[in-house]
Amino acid sequence: MLAKYIAAGLAGSAMFATVAFAQTPTTNADRAATAPAATSDSSTFQGDWRTSKVVGLNVYNDNNESIGSINDLLTDKSGNIKAAVISVGGFLGVGSHLVAVPFDKIKFVNESVASTGTASTSPAGSKPAPTTTGAAGTSTAPATAKANPWYPDHAVFNATKDQLKAMPEFKFPS
Repeated sequence: MLAKYIAAGLAGSAMFATVAFAQTPTTNADRAATAPAATSDSSTFQGDWRTSKVVGLNVYNDNNESIGSINDLLTDKSGNIKAAVISVGGFLGVGSHLVAVPFDKIKFVNESVASTGTASTSPAGSKPAPTTTGAAGTSTAPATAKANPWYPDHAVFNATKDQLKAMPEFKFPS
């Protein structure tokens, strides 16, 4: 009985091997002729941002007060971003209030948030907070800090946290 299984296995292997050898190998020139033109050169996308990095950005108002974070981006059928859904309030996502604001009303900033001199307003895991110097409280970024070309440091929306909480809540249709 064992001999029958071994014979069947060898016969099946031989059949697969003949099919593989019957194919004509393709050369690199053949592959290059049939491959679509690659546009992976990152220089063609210079200045474009990764949306996966924009979602989650902290949002501040003009007074450098944290007012929430970007929860999602809403696009039209053409792919143009029309609104940003901002999560306001809550703790670790619990009790947060979602509001949709026009995307063109949000300003994106590459520099770190100016420090108030007490505690850092930058989120954990982000770039180091700038140091505050001088009597006027002018802030200077550390020499080693470099803006990331693939996403901004934070977003600015001119509203207070209370004003955003007073806006109608945005709910995703189910």
